[in-house]
Amino acid sequence: MIKKAIVLLPLFFVFTTNSLFSQQSETLIYHPIQTDKGGNIIPWYNADPAIAYDHNLHTIWDFWFNMRRDPNGLPYYMNHQVWNKNMDDPRGIGGDQFMMAISSWRLFYAYTGDENVKSNIYFLADYYLTHGLSPANCKWPDIPFPYNTLIYSGIYDGDMRSGKGVTQPDKAGSFGLELVHAYKIKNDPLFLDPAVKIANTLAANVKTGTAEHSPLPFKVNVFTGKTALLQDDGITKSVDTACYTSNLTPTLQLFFDLIQLNKGNVVAYKIAANKIVTWLKKYPIKNNKWGPFFEDVGEWSQTQINAMTCARYMMEHPQYFPEWKTQVKSIINWVHTNFDNDKWKKYGVIVTNEQSVYPVPGNSHSARQATDELLYGYLTGDTSYYTNAIHELNWATYAVDFDGKNCFPTDEPWLTDGYGDYVRHYLRAMATYPVLAPVEDHILSTTSVIQQADYKGHFHKYLSVDFDKTDTNKVRVYYRTFDNDGTEEIKLKAKPSVVLLNYNPLKETATGEGYTWSALEKGGGVLWVRRMNGNRVIIVE
Repeated sequence: MIKKAIVLLPLFFVFTTNSLFSQQSETLIYHPIQTDKGGNIIPWYNADPAIAYDHNLHTIWDFWFNMRRDPNGLPYYMNHQVWNKNMDDPRGIGGDQFMMAISSWRLFYAYTGDENVKSNIYFLADYYLTHGLSPANCKWPDIPFPYNTLIYSGIYDGDMRSGKGVTQPDKAGSFGLELVHAYKIKNDPLFLDPAVKIANTLAANVKTGTAEHSPLPFKVNVFTGKTALLQDDGITKSVDTACYTSNLTPTLQLFFDLIQLNKGNVVAYKIAANKIVTWLKKYPIKNNKWGPFFEDVGEWSQTQINAMTCARYMMEHPQYFPEWKTQVKSIINWVHTNFDNDKWKKYGVIVTNEQSVYPVPGNSHSARQATDELLYGYLTGDTSYYTNAIHELNWATYAVDFDGKNCFPTDEPWLTDGYGDYVRHYLRAMATYPVLAPVEDHILSTTSVIQQADYKGHFHKYLSVDFDKTDTNKVRVYYRTFDNDGTEEIKLKAKPSVVLLNYNPLKETATGEGYTWSALEKGGGVLWVRRMNGNRVIIVE
């Protein structure tokens, strides 16, 4: 996360929903389109994006948490990639389904303090680890398979198109990174040890990379070590298009996190990380050859997710990318050139298509584009993307039905795009512009990992020892982090009277250890807590 001070755009520029809105006759996915008096799209649920976004996040989580179980006893989302109300979809999981969910739930847990969210993180990680890893004695050992070739087996053993024994190394890197996050939440080596094994396998196989071959292949057979050819309708392609993907920043961060923890083969991680950073700078960042990401596509495809995932990583880690400002802008403009969809332009919004071989607008892809453009504008002062970004986030709210199912405009309710790769983008947008979060108490971001989050009225009895030095009735927020130093961004209804770090009062100060408070014009404000020697924070009303 990036440490930042609160900078507010003029209120009229933030969003134009303080006027009456109108309901249009056209329906977008589940809901009639709502507009402000200028004809620009606003969220379907409420004219205030902060209220609407928050509502959708909670509704989506409830749908996921209460999803029906399959005949094999597992929740539906453990077996399928698409939700089907009346029958079980015949396809297995999406290749990134679990790691995306863990990514979103980690942020959503800090935002809500809901223990069920944290439990679901542990469940996803535990089950995938015990039912989805390659054998320890194969050429690519101890990494997850992205697909269950026998849908109800409860076992993940291959790739959707390339079959058994084939994995996607970029997805393994993403899972390894989320395991590190789970370890930091629970302090449990049961998550850290397999993350180290995943990193060891990936680091051992990272190559220098060329214009045609990425440092890690897109698909590889774990037993033979050979790159798996993409297949389209069972016909193997004559050209090996599975040797390239640019989705390597999660793997890169896995290496950096383990280096910081001093766990695993640190020397190998440093060498592998350097190869990836060098390759990203030399090839995709320059030539915009981003390549495939999705497991169900049988041919070469340029993808918005690869481009913008790299762009966000560059913005969040500028120390590795000194020219990030011009390079990220170039990536953003490339996405607009190749993936803009103007079907809803009359409502003041251009949305984002998924990929070159499937040029349809996506809920998660539009939300990602909007959120990343908000971050770019915030960091650089370039506000040219802001208005459309807000409208794009508003547009993507229409993908969520009253019951929480989440669907593409012209496709199906994907359990990747509608859940794990949807929720996190709204939470990141709130962290960039807290005015997009409701006037309630919420942890929006941290440079560490939140291990425990409790909000007023939801403190747990087993934590009573943490409050033995203050009146629990006056506590607004309590949280505990993995690291003893870091910075948190917290939206609050009102300025607190006291902020305690390990039971000691912090000073209100702009420098060093302490906190700052910035009031927001639309109510509430943002508290920044800077910790240098402690990991338990109590915020008192």
